[in-house]
Amino acid sequence: MNNIFVYCEIENGKVADVSLELLTKGRTLAKTLGCKLEALAIGHNLQGIEKELGKYGAEIVHVADCECLAPYRTLPHAAIICGIFKEEKPQIALFGATTVGRDLAPRVSSTLHSGLTADCTSLEIGNHIENKTGKEYTDLLYQIRPAFGGNIIATIINPDHRPQMATVREGVMKKEALAQPVSPEIKQVDVKKYVNDADFAVRIIERHIQEKKINIKGASIIVAGGYGMGSKENFEMLYELAEVLGGEVGASRAAVDAGFADHARQVGQTGVTVRPKLYIACGISGQIQHTAGMDGSAMVISINNDPEAPINKLADYAITGDVMEVIPKMIKYYKENSK
Repeated sequence: MNNIFVYCEIENGKVADVSLELLTKGRTLAKTLGCKLEALAIGHNLQGIEKELGKYGAEIVHVADCECLAPYRTLPHAAIICGIFKEEKPQIALFGATTVGRDLAPRVSSTLHSGLTADCTSLEIGNHIENKTGKEYTDLLYQIRPAFGGNIIATIINPDHRPQMATVREGVMKKEALAQPVSPEIKQVDVKKYVNDADFAVRIIERHIQEKKINIKGASIIVAGGYGMGSKENFEMLYELAEVLGGEVGASRAAVDAGFADHARQVGQTGVTVRPKLYIACGISGQIQHTAGMDGSAMVISINNDPEAPINKLADYAITGDVMEVIPKMIKYYKENSK
């Protein structure tokens, strides 16, 4: 009762990174609240899945294992989750802001008449006093996300309805396994108890999954360009710099909208969230829409001709100058000094 639940996305026996990131964050939240962290695993051939989830802190794993539950379909998954939530009454439920999570979480929230905050960038526990009534609420989930096009950061609370639900984008939270894995309690879910024939009205005849050709999320070094690069041709310098550094090329939304780079390379609120060891921002002003997707970088170097650019406040090192002069010098000297 009143524990924290994480819905775990599973494809071909592999747990999605975003689910492991949410379990990592869930551990912290559960410790603050003094409750348990529970995981929902729904699919087929899930034998041993609890070992993977236990590495990231799941103390109880609800396993719904049935051939009819894979691949993912909205209605049966939603029916099972709603049924479990009605019985277990969690205080917090977390989903990945993925294609599946964005389809599933709103249906669960609507059925349970619960609030839902989408695309959160941070989750914290705090208190709140209602201004009009003076009523005090304790141990609420602060659901923090950019709002109004990313111009402000909003903190959203759901004081009166449970569970408090949020979706979180991949890469926003850290994925960190425990030094000593947990041996979770396994609760086998009776699938027939929650689903009926109507939940299988949709049948999946065939699936075509296209692998990503560009994946900058896992890159340890990212050289990112903004609208200040000036043209698609100028972006070629970034590919050269990334090559000599052994990194990948990223881009701001303005650069993508201008046609300088592919959307798959877009970093920010409407793109990919990254946490590289080194992030070099070239000709990027640093609006919150962009920094929301890269402010977890271990080190940031900015190159901008405006010394007052917002990105400089975030950067560990700020180079004031023309990118067309600075980047070629970086390429030249790195080649000369690298082995």
